[in-house]
Amino acid sequence: MKNLVGACMFGQSGGPTSVINASAAGVFTQALKEKNITAVYGAAHGIKGVLEENFYDISQEDKKELELLKNTPSSALGSVRYKLKKAEEDETDYKRLLEVFKKYNIRYFFYNGGNDSMDTCNKVSKYLMSKGYDCNIIGVPKTIDNDLYGTDHCPGYGSAAKYVATTFMELCLDAKVYDIPQITIVEVMGRNAGWLTAASSLASYKGLGPDLIHLPELPFDIEKFVKDVKAQVDKTGKCLVALSEGIKTKDGRYVAEAISETEKAKDSFGHTQLGGVAYSLANLLRNRFDTKVRAIEFSLMQRCAAHLASKTDVEEAFMAGAMAVKYAVEGHTDKMVVFERQEGKDYKIEYKLMDISLAANTEKTVPLEWITKEGTGLTQDYIDYALPLIQGETKAPYEDGLPRMAKLKKVLVNK
Repeated sequence: MKNLVGACMFGQSGGPTSVINASAAGVFTQALKEKNITAVYGAAHGIKGVLEENFYDISQEDKKELELLKNTPSSALGSVRYKLKKAEEDETDYKRLLEVFKKYNIRYFFYNGGNDSMDTCNKVSKYLMSKGYDCNIIGVPKTIDNDLYGTDHCPGYGSAAKYVATTFMELCLDAKVYDIPQITIVEVMGRNAGWLTAASSLASYKGLGPDLIHLPELPFDIEKFVKDVKAQVDKTGKCLVALSEGIKTKDGRYVAEAISETEKAKDSFGHTQLGGVAYSLANLLRNRFDTKVRAIEFSLMQRCAAHLASKTDVEEAFMAGAMAVKYAVEGHTDKMVVFERQEGKDYKIEYKLMDISLAANTEKTVPLEWITKEGTGLTQDYIDYALPLIQGETKAPYEDGLPRMAKLKKVLVNK
């Protein structure tokens, strides 16, 4: 559908990252240049903002603030976790979306997110096509989990990986300063794909990483884990462990749930203390060994640490947004922007398009051949893959010793 003339709508969805706003900056700055785009809107809280007719006029924003988005973490417009039902099951939301699109003459729609967000793009695109409404729709990839199918990597992953690797190097130094045995267990995000936890091996590459790394791609054996930890403590007096939050036992149970009640720590009233996998395993080890055990969960820090953002990641995220607009104006629709790594010694990618249906609700996991035979580390293949993604430093400008984040006016569109 070429030569469409009308407004564009951009929304952010799913978990925030250090660079999701860089993609927003790419979309906004490019869209404001395009003669066929008559207005540029930013949806408050993703698809819900469209449904509720709650969105901002981006043309009212200062250019400087849009530029600052490149180094401002999290979702400047507000994110959402809202899954559209299938149109054949419930058409309510789709009818409302079509109503809003017609009212504001929205002919370009860009949605920035991960697997579920691409599913939303796919559903909206197919529905509008079925109703004969011309609108070019492009998905802009985003996820620190790096699990979107069809793209070499995802915007957000490089910066999160850099944070994970750097923090493990610092933890490694901290956890080994005392002359007493100590076990440190660190939980990293990743339910079904272990890409983020794998990044801890970049710290090992520099000689300051975890002794044991466990990804959800392989079943987790609790008793073998206990033996491996003991062997490491007996050898060096210290053990640093990296674990994905989603590791499961052979029978498919999350490890935090699989640990028997007798192994879990109790409070002063005898109640079982709950927690994530790091805390659950730390409690188990405290019961087994007379050794200091510390549990750490990176939690939200790993996805919003813009002070450690990868310059490569920021620039690629920005370009993913800009290219989405360019492709849409050229007439492409029902696609997602993907990164294709080029062959050769020097790292280089090309921005291409893929049918968005291929990315919707599909997860890309760490290749099993990149996990060591012992199942507790990563091979050189992963290191070679990940190192180019964390290169370069970029930060927001500083005021009074603190980063200056973007401050949008968020002028609501009213009709």
